[in-house]
This record gives sequence, structure tokens and C-alpha cells, in this order.
Amino acid sequence: MLTGKQRRNLRALGHKLQPIVQVGKGGVDDGLVDAVNQALADHELIKIKVGEGAPVERDEAADAIAARTKSDVAQVLGRTILLYRPDPTDPRIDPSKGVRTARKA
Repeated sequence: MLTGKQRRNLRALGHKLQPIVQVGKGGVDDGLVDAVNQALADHELIKIKVGEGAPVERDEAADAIAARTKSDVAQVLGRTILLYRPDPTDPRIDPSKGVRTARKA
């Protein structure tokens, strides 16, 4: 669970990001969850766009995706969701400080 300060720091880091995954007409299905899991494994902090034709509301989609990917919702703004899940072995983002670190070789 993220604190308010950690969420604020993650929002600052996520501001410049572009959405990687889009929730479409299929809603939150297995394919979408797999894509989000892969994106979180690659980036730790990602944006997801909820399309106009999505059968779920943005808050509902954010909660469902976060639960199925074991990630935290850092922000829901407009139709965009910001999710965070640290790498279990080599985290690159410190949400307490709001900084990215280089990946260990």
C-alpha cells in the first residue's frame, strides 16, 4: 500500500509517460492483464488508457487491473490510470524519494 507522499512522487515520475496499454471493448480480460503484467515487469511504473468504448468505468478498471496484477494504483486522472509495481529483485524506482535508479548489471 502506498502512502500519500509515495503516490505524489510516483505521479511526478509518471507525468511524462505515455500510455503503454489501452483498455478497449474487451474490458479487463486475460490478454489485457498479461500485457499489463509484462509492461510492469519492464517498466515498474506505467500508464494505461481507458478507451471510450470500454465496458468498465475508469475507477473500476483501475481496481480490477491492480488486483489482478498485484500492483498499486498511483493515480486515476481522466481516462488514464497510473500503476506501480516494484521489481521483486531489482527495483529501479524508489517511491519514497521519487527517483529512478539505474538497473544493476
